[in-house]
Amino acid sequence: MTTYSKIRSGNHSRTLKLVHIAMFSALMAIGANLTSFLIIGGVPITLQTFFAILAGILLGSRLGAASMLVYAFIGLAGVPVFAKFSGGMDTIISPTFGFILSFILLAFVVGLIAEKFPTRKGYIGAALAGLAINYFFGTNWMYVAYKFWFAAPEGFTYAIAWAWMVPPLPKDLILSVLAGLFGFRLVPIIGKYM
Repeated sequence: MTTYSKIRSGNHSRTLKLVHIAMFSALMAIGANLTSFLIIGGVPITLQTFFAILAGILLGSRLGAASMLVYAFIGLAGVPVFAKFSGGMDTIISPTFGFILSFILLAFVVGLIAEKFPTRKGYIGAALAGLAINYFFGTNWMYVAYKFWFAAPEGFTYAIAWAWMVPPLPKDLILSVLAGLFGFRLVPIIGKYM
C-alpha cells in the first residue's frame, strides 16, 4: 500500500477524519478573507482555490469534498466564512456562490486524479483541472446571477464575465501549481504520522 493510499484508507479513526475535514473548512474561511478586500470586476481575490486543491490532494476525493461541503454549510448557516466576511442563505443567489459550489466538485475531482496519478505531474495536472472546474462553474454562475437576479453592469455580456476572470488567472495558475507541488511534498510527510 502506497503512502498516498494509506492516508486515504479506512484505517484512520473517525475522529482523525473529522479533524481533517474541520481543518480544511477552517483554512477555507481564512483563505476566503485573507485577501478578499481585493476585488476585480465582481470577484474577490481569495486563496480558496489553493486550499480546495490541497484538500483534494491531501484528503482524497471523498474527505476533500466533504470538507468543502462542510465549509459551504457553515457559511449558509450564517457564519461569516465566505469572502468579505459574508454568510447566510441569501449567498445562494449571490454572483460568487458558483465558486463556493465549485469547491466541492473541485476537491472531489482533484482527489480522484491525484489518487490515480500520485506523481508530481499528476498532482499538478489535478490542480489545474480543479482550477478549470472552479472557473467554469464560478464564471457561469456569476453570469446567470447578474443577468437574472441582479442588475448587470451596463453592457455586461458573457465575454465580459470571462474577461473579469483574466486578471486573477495568473495568480490562480501559480497557486494551483504550487498546491500540486506542496501536495506532492506533503503526502509522504503526512503519511509518516498516519
